[in-house]
Amino acid sequence: MENNTVEEGKTTAITSYILGVGVLIAMSMNSESKNSFASFHIRQALGLTITFIGIGLIITPFEQLMVTFPMWIGISVLWAFGIISAVKGETKPIPLLGVFFQKWFKSIT
Repeated sequence: MENNTVEEGKTTAITSYILGVGVLIAMSMNSESKNSFASFHIRQALGLTITFIGIGLIITPFEQLMVTFPMWIGISVLWAFGIISAVKGETKPIPLLGVFFQKWFKSIT
């Protein structure tokens, strides 16, 4: 990916990792001038947000620290990986699910 493309899309990419609302803001920021670097990270952040909500809904009835704590740690590690990748200007998929996020949300540009 060109260095110019990365620099132009870096702010949008980083914004996308603000869970929930950040994805929507980044999508609107990227709607006019489509940036491939920003689109990559928007898809990653959207997948991470949906995963967070989905796992949260599944484990909420348990309300035990032994069940919820690993979910929070796992999501936090994946989130940190994604945002560090965006800050560095890299397009590394999030471990475990990132490749699937790119396939599932390929229509989001």
